[in-house]
Amino acid sequence: MIDLHTHSIFSDGELIPAELIRRAQSFGYEALAITDHVDQSNIDLVIPRVVKATQKIQPFVSTVLIPGVEITHVPPALIPDLVKEAYSIGAKLVVVHGETIVEPVLEGTNRAAIEAGVDILAHPGIITYDDLLYAKEKGIFLEISARKGHSLSNGYVAKWALEMTVPLVINTDAHSPSDLITLEKAKKILCASGIDRTLIPQIIQNSHILVEKIVRR
Repeated sequence: MIDLHTHSIFSDGELIPAELIRRAQSFGYEALAITDHVDQSNIDLVIPRVVKATQKIQPFVSTVLIPGVEITHVPPALIPDLVKEAYSIGAKLVVVHGETIVEPVLEGTNRAAIEAGVDILAHPGIITYDDLLYAKEKGIFLEISARKGHSLSNGYVAKWALEMTVPLVINTDAHSPSDLITLEKAKKILCASGIDRTLIPQIIQNSHILVEKIVRR
């Protein structure tokens, strides 16, 4: 299992990074990204602390640890500068909180995230045809979410992303220990999203591809 979207106490998660990492390791996670929610108020506080935690713990665990962020509910016009800042101060992975149907995310957030060249557009909701085309062009990964609420649009995202060959990844968006899942559970969620079983191995492989890209940075 590779999970590139999780939260610690540095935003609204329940666990300190060390416990989140240990619990993920006990599930057999090959890689884990800690991607706490940020905006202009806390980005300079969150990233250095997550970087420090992952760097200190990495020599003692087999799980590849990735310090990241999830840019959340930021006005679309401000997203590009925040993405640049995130990378510049140590984030190895940038996720943007997409236009989920269960939260009042501003219209245009999906487009701004894609334009800014983020790694993952999380739970993009009813993403438009034009934005799907743009995501494909930019090589942006779209998320199939294991999280309650955000997962309501998984079927839509899967259907159109696969039809238009936009790369997909599956993440938990974990906030608590009970949100972490096994690889077998991830496969079931992908299947329940309407994805043909023969295509699931490639979606799982997409996470490996993205991790390799991050490690090379």
